[in-house]
Amino acid sequence: MSVTAVRFAGPRALLVELSGLDSVLALHARLTADPLPGQLDVLAAASTVLVQCDTRAHAVAARTAVERLELEHAPAGTGKTVEIPVTYDGEDLAEVARLTGLSPEGVVNAHTGQVWTAAFGGFAPGFAYLTGEDGSLEVPRRATPRTAVPAGAVALAGGYSAVYPRKSPGGWQLIGRTESVLWDVARPDPALIRPQDLVRFTAVRESLGLAVSAGSAEPAGSAGSAEPAGPARPADAILAGSRPVPAGPVEEEPAPPQPHTAGSLEVVSTGLQSLVQDLGRPGMGNLGVGSSGALDVPAARQANRLAGNSPGDAVVENLFGSLALRACGDQVLAVTGARVQLDIAPSGRRPAQDAPFALLDGETLSLGPATAGLRAYVAVRGGIELAAELGSRSTDTLSGLGPAPMEAGFILPVGHAGSGHVVGTPEPPVLRVCPGETALLRITPGPRDDWFGQAGLDRLTGQDWVSGSASDRIGVRLELPGGGAPAGGSNGTPTGGAPAETPAPLERIRDGELQSEGTVAGALQVPPSGLPVLFLADHPVTGGYPVIAAVVPEDLPVVAQLPPGSTVRFVLVDPDTLLPAGSAGTSNPPERYRA
Repeated sequence: MSVTAVRFAGPRALLVELSGLDSVLALHARLTADPLPGQLDVLAAASTVLVQCDTRAHAVAARTAVERLELEHAPAGTGKTVEIPVTYDGEDLAEVARLTGLSPEGVVNAHTGQVWTAAFGGFAPGFAYLTGEDGSLEVPRRATPRTAVPAGAVALAGGYSAVYPRKSPGGWQLIGRTESVLWDVARPDPALIRPQDLVRFTAVRESLGLAVSAGSAEPAGSAGSAEPAGPARPADAILAGSRPVPAGPVEEEPAPPQPHTAGSLEVVSTGLQSLVQDLGRPGMGNLGVGSSGALDVPAARQANRLAGNSPGDAVVENLFGSLALRACGDQVLAVTGARVQLDIAPSGRRPAQDAPFALLDGETLSLGPATAGLRAYVAVRGGIELAAELGSRSTDTLSGLGPAPMEAGFILPVGHAGSGHVVGTPEPPVLRVCPGETALLRITPGPRDDWFGQAGLDRLTGQDWVSGSASDRIGVRLELPGGGAPAGGSNGTPTGGAPAETPAPLERIRDGELQSEGTVAGALQVPPSGLPVLFLADHPVTGGYPVIAAVVPEDLPVVAQLPPGSTVRFVLVDPDTLLPAGSAGTSNPPERYRA
């Protein structure tokens, strides 16, 4: 049992290739029980383990440590046993029988007659890849995936079985269905099946309605009652009241500190999309849960800093502006990120961005359309106090975790702000995009650049790309400029002086399929079309297409602010210095594209 290769997946993550699934499970168990310094997450897949670290230095040290490890066998019997009743009436049962040479009854007997082990998670929260005791049910995926597989579908593909925890696209062969709930955040442990658990399937003629939920969840998002409104006060008095005042005579029994703000913000208009985001829920990849969180982290942190909050407090992430919020109780807000005009009705005030301002009880703040950038961030002093799921208030658009996308009438409860919530002073904007200019994104190759060769990397970096209109929080879909117009500057010569060529998709130099493996935010995954998808915070934790390179974490805030139609140019850099490969420090990207 051994490590066969260690590849970098971006500057701060490792993709460790191993000789077999037993080695994968052994390494995963080792790193889970005894994490490496700076280790943030470890994700097992069919033949790889993805190790994510907090810094480049820790990732380099982790590579040395992993290469020196001597792995024992994977631990056995460390999980619980889960029994899942199944009605075997799947649409692909007859096809599976044909592929395996068994009768439909033989397929059912083979599925129920062995104990399945949860090897690893991925794809979606609660989705577990189960390995059997023999290979009698090894079948290929469907030639054409379904656009929607229902929750509870029991399926086979390759050497694995699984149960779909929620409705989603999928290409596995469906043999039955269960009413067992695979994922429920109302339970103390949301995942019914975790890695290393043992699973027994039992055949039933009718759905049994197995109750696995540990009680219903309390309603989330209900606003607390606002304190009675006092006399109207000027906006500057609200801001002044946010700062500490000199202490007076000490009372024998001082009253508990009263919060400056209470009440809520009511959503009057959401614009194109408005979501609640914080810094996400990292470290849950093995359950199929991505980190999510604000896409432009510096802008979200700045908004919280200006409002006097902690960096991880929840904010509103708004797409393209046109958001309107009405104050219930006097509030202090700050708006950062994309450039928008701020208007307060009925007073007619126009506060500046990147600075704290007061929104008095009953006033409405309106964000105009974005004129630069894509996402604006709104923080309120005291933070947004919606219920957290798995330790975060972030809305994950892929998994469905967190608060629902906002609608008109949505109430955002505001947390209590004490003396520690000191508002900041105006700051320069952190936005790093300029309308009409090419965005330079630094990348490091791998982990699967060998599927494309040097020619593939040259094409990736030697031509312009355009952010597509179908992009979202999951990823930016890259397109060719002008339907294939020549790349490069006004003289038709790309950066670097190479002769101009007509833009074209990336081409593989290897045949076959890649087994699903862990991915990171910033990964440039290349589907068969040859047009890369740049993964963002809500990306799936595993993917089955090769990743040619990864955008460095420091440049992901730039990606978060690129409107559709933006021109992008990729620059290969040294992962240690983040300067262009072979650079002596004189040709690094312009200042606005640096960290």
